[in-house]
Amino acid sequence: MFHFIKHRKIWYIISLLVILPCLGSLITRGLNLGIDFTGGNLIEFKMGPDVTIQQVRETVDQLGYGSSRIQQSGNDTYLIRTVELEEEESAKLVSNLQTKLHDVQLLRNERVGPVIGKELTMKAIMALLIASVLMLIYITFRFEFKQGIAAIIALLHDILVVIGVFSLFQIEIDSAFVAAILTIIGYSINDTIIIFDRIRENMKTRKKGETLEDLANISLWQTLARSINTVLTVMFVLLALYFIGGITIKTFVLAMIIGVSSGAYSSMFNASPVWVDLKLMEKAKR
Repeated sequence: MFHFIKHRKIWYIISLLVILPCLGSLITRGLNLGIDFTGGNLIEFKMGPDVTIQQVRETVDQLGYGSSRIQQSGNDTYLIRTVELEEEESAKLVSNLQTKLHDVQLLRNERVGPVIGKELTMKAIMALLIASVLMLIYITFRFEFKQGIAAIIALLHDILVVIGVFSLFQIEIDSAFVAAILTIIGYSINDTIIIFDRIRENMKTRKKGETLEDLANISLWQTLARSINTVLTVMFVLLALYFIGGITIKTFVLAMIIGVSSGAYSSMFNASPVWVDLKLMEKAKR
């Protein structure tokens, strides 16, 4: 039986090799914020009944505004949210839509502020911190404090990986990205709790002379099939959504693909090994 815990330094090194470039990119380049964070122009059109949202998106993309968000409102009304445009750029966009799609009526064209401002961003970060503290309290109550610390470290690992990859490749983020991060946190902590629950059960029937490394390794093997089956089931759906789903959900789905993969890894190869190391450090102090 392969011993996951005895090779924990390898898993730590792999995590560091992924996280360090991500952190470097976050510090030096930051995130590629979309129009939900930066604001821009909101343009509303009324179009003919034969016009589809795909035709509108293709026309907007051809002008170099591929990051624009297009929403259909009713049968023949479309809202296009773009980066902030100068008057000439705005007029050019309107003119091209009227030329290529015909029967296009401009209803409004106005500059708007960001949907997600600094205040909302700070509130989201604060909510994340509060949630982390509450999870730590809950895990400490149900299991033990050191498992709570290990679970939070695994969560931070997943958040850094997702945010870092988006920064590294300068993938534009929007409001859906925030929803993806919150979903990933829920998924990752659930997987970690399953493994910790098995460790707690095995602690009750721990054999004399059995080391913590062996106990944690057995617990990982006992939950491995469940973890693999769960992540594969989720990944099949996410990959299908990414390749055949609409363009409007690609940011959300891509973040989920990265986060689910990282969450499965951290739950198995970070959370339990970190708990073992914390317990061994406590034993060494005694």
